[in-house]
Amino acid sequence: MTDRTALITGAGRSAGLGIAVARALAAQGHHVIVTARDGGQAEEQAAVLRSEGLSAEGLRLDLADTDDFARVAAHVRDGHGRLDVLVNNASCMPDFDTPSMLDADIDYVRTALDVNVVGVWALVQALSPLLRAAPAARVVNVSSGAYQQIAAGADYPRQVGAPAYSFSKYALNALTASLAATFRDTDVLVNAVDPGRVDTHPELGVDEEDRPASESAVWVAWAATLPADGPTGGVFFDGERLA
Repeated sequence: MTDRTALITGAGRSAGLGIAVARALAAQGHHVIVTARDGGQAEEQAAVLRSEGLSAEGLRLDLADTDDFARVAAHVRDGHGRLDVLVNNASCMPDFDTPSMLDADIDYVRTALDVNVVGVWALVQALSPLLRAAPAARVVNVSSGAYQQIAAGADYPRQVGAPAYSFSKYALNALTASLAATFRDTDVLVNAVDPGRVDTHPELGVDEEDRPASESAVWVAWAATLPADGPTGGVFFDGERLA
């Protein structure tokens, strides 16, 4: 078994970005810990990777259940002693059809922030000793182009769609920069990646702009394996830093 370990959240769907990232990292020699809210689903996907000759295990992890993160950290510590890569891929979009900030359901806003920002923050906290124990750990937060609606401010020409989700991804990018600064004097690099429009729900039909999860996974894996002099604190799309 490889001595490099990667944990990927939100990897329970066979067509999802999370499992595509897990596959890409495993193909590069990482032992991958595939996580999902349903532990059985996570182990199912890990078994598929093992059947492909890759090193993988499944683990239950729900970003909304921050009290359970100590168990997750203990599992990684006891089994591997350190964590080389953390990919925060899991997220929720509770307000896909909400047309504007003023129409936002505040309960949806809380849910989006709890999962997409607070959960990520708490998970990095829980795993930080294991990240510091690795020789060159990488944290990758999967963002979304939706954040640009918020970043544009008054210059954005339309109403902000899916406002809870969009705002949470903007906040996730800010969290990324702050975590990068926190890890400044270590070998841990922290970046966010906008995966673009990914075809992770083929059952809903494919939009022309969508691309396979495997294509976006390449760029998440790129950020997860940056060299020692690589960037930190940025938001990237296909390897290019965004404003």
